[in-house]
Amino acid sequence: MKNCFLTLCLGLLIAGNTVSAAAPPPNVVILLADDLGWNAVGYHSDWARTPNLDRLAGEGIELDRFYVAPMCSPTRAGLLTGRYPIRFGLARAVIPPYRDYGLPTAQRTLAEALADAGYTHRGIFGKWHLGHHRLDWHPLRQGFTAFEGHYNGAIDYFSLQREGQRDWHEGLEPSQRSGYATDLIADAAVEFIRQAAPEEAPYFCYVPFNAPHSPFQAKPEAIARHTRPGRPQREATYLAMIESMDEAIGRILAAIEASGKAEAENTQVWFFSDNGGVGRFERNNRPLRGSKLTTFEGGIRVPACVRWPRAWPGGRTVRQPMGYIDVMPTILASAGVPPQSAEERVRPFDGIDVSDVLSGRGQTLPPRPWFSYHGQPGPEKETMAITTPNWKLVVIGPDLRRAGITDRHRVHLFRLGEDPNEQSDVAAEHPEVVQTLVAKLKTHRELQPAGGVPPYNVGKANFQPWPNWDIRATAKE
Repeated sequence: MKNCFLTLCLGLLIAGNTVSAAAPPPNVVILLADDLGWNAVGYHSDWARTPNLDRLAGEGIELDRFYVAPMCSPTRAGLLTGRYPIRFGLARAVIPPYRDYGLPTAQRTLAEALADAGYTHRGIFGKWHLGHHRLDWHPLRQGFTAFEGHYNGAIDYFSLQREGQRDWHEGLEPSQRSGYATDLIADAAVEFIRQAAPEEAPYFCYVPFNAPHSPFQAKPEAIARHTRPGRPQREATYLAMIESMDEAIGRILAAIEASGKAEAENTQVWFFSDNGGVGRFERNNRPLRGSKLTTFEGGIRVPACVRWPRAWPGGRTVRQPMGYIDVMPTILASAGVPPQSAEERVRPFDGIDVSDVLSGRGQTLPPRPWFSYHGQPGPEKETMAITTPNWKLVVIGPDLRRAGITDRHRVHLFRLGEDPNEQSDVAAEHPEVVQTLVAKLKTHRELQPAGGVPPYNVGKANFQPWPNWDIRATAKE
């Protein structure tokens, strides 16, 4: 099985990675939910049904303090680059249909790095959301060899439309496939795994679901299973969407297992959500404070787990803080890519390789500040947060680069270790801590380059989509 990569792995003993010199690199599967709340998995509560995710978390490692950006496109950008997306202008807002902006091609993606490591098949199936106005931003131009799915967020789950035009594609071509979007994503991912698994080279399969993001639409039979007296119909629909996504994940896990015991054991499967759940469902993020689009824990701490039976013992919970920017450096270490490659020296990772903790060889990660930022409404209404080993500071208000903290800002300070649900604000008691952390937040905010993605509504007026969202029709390179 994939023994042709023995030579590539010989250097791993020197690098101190978790893969032994005789072991081939793993297949890598990343399952990304969209707007899934902390409380919306069965292994956290009985509100939602997720038996396949429950099994994945139980067999693998639950990542109890896994952090992402507070909204969609930034998390996807950080996941695929290992860098805070503010560095290349993709942290402030998502990329809506009318936005002529995308993941800069100068950034090395995980797919491109794995290509260099010998991963012949690199597929993405689902929601891209990282640029659709220019060919250079297409997944096939960003290191992937296969793509089926949609460019925009919030497509109709049945008609597959956004702004009145079908948004479903195979490669560069508009696709006429029909069905429920979650099922189509699973179909494509399963077929990719079936074709790629028998190959000598390892594969990379990235599955960014659009579920359970709005519009809230589910199959009637699934809604019926979640209908209860006194339960709002929209909540039943939302839970049905989660159930369908879990069933899709079950099909993908079955395809991995069908590839054979050795192959399945050497497949690294990650799961997490791109941000916290929406706040309209009361139970979505309990007991965490806040929701999507906030930098409170409910907006950025998400359900997550990883399974790699060959190298990382399962049946455990890791409570060390880690997150989306750590996924790429960790996967590359697993694949035998030297931690100080030439590309990383040019554009250093913000994330770190967390393999030692996941393998069980290490118990702690080096202390580091963790930054969160959201500025989608515009520079008057931004929110930022910094988490250190002892503190978490949340600042809400105008762009901190202007004048620092003013009377127009709301400032919250928490001792997160003893107050994980952010119930006790101690900012007034520790002004010196606030001052120190605000300075770090301001420095982080200054990383954003000129010309970054603008606030959400800029450019929306009079926008008209092109037929079938055919990226070739834009004629832009």
